[in-house]
Amino acid sequence: MKLSIVIPAYNEGNTIHHILNKVREVVLIQQIEKELIIVNDCSRDHTEESIQKYIQSHPDLNIQYYKHEVNQGKGAALRTGIQKASGDIVIIQDADLEYDPEEYNILLKPILNGMADVVYGSRFMGGKPHRILFYWHSIGNRFLTRLSNMFTNLNLTDMETCYKMMRREIIQSIPLRENRFGFEPEITAKLSRIKGIRIYEVGISYYGRTYEEGKKIGWKDGFRAIYCILKYGLLKAR
Repeated sequence: MKLSIVIPAYNEGNTIHHILNKVREVVLIQQIEKELIIVNDCSRDHTEESIQKYIQSHPDLNIQYYKHEVNQGKGAALRTGIQKASGDIVIIQDADLEYDPEEYNILLKPILNGMADVVYGSRFMGGKPHRILFYWHSIGNRFLTRLSNMFTNLNLTDMETCYKMMRREIIQSIPLRENRFGFEPEITAKLSRIKGIRIYEVGISYYGRTYEEGKKIGWKDGFRAIYCILKYGLLKAR
């Protein structure tokens, strides 16, 4: 089996080698192979140079690299990466250091055991370490999750999590539209409408960044998330 790891990247030239090292070091259960799909969303820094240097230095690692000629947003980068995935299972990995690839195996187990089709990694459950940062961000995340749950009839604790793992045929069958951070509520709403789908959550750790360290999401993205929850949840847009 093979796990496709989709990594959208924008202005991560200084840090992307750190996350690639972490992904490289992970040993997946049941001898699952890794396929890294990096999508550079027209970064304005030296992200491309960092990625190309890393690829040349690690020929043992299966890395597929793609670049947008125009900046389109995280959601657009994810669409590109998802379409290019060839693994049996797909997971989304941000290019920063907020999520730990060592926890891939935690998400894989419910799928490999035949219990789940989709697994969300929740930052709000379990006993894993969490960096203490922004109070209002945590309140906002919980509010968006609850609002989403009202229209999807799911009981998720962390809809906005980066770590979403699912069978490739499922994610590639979903028509995705959102270009920025509306990806999370959109895919959650559309997954919830698939008949018989089995969605699980597992607790994960979270090493959040400050804005000085490169965090990009802001209050405008929160309002967009609300719009997308209503659009894809309440109005069931396709």
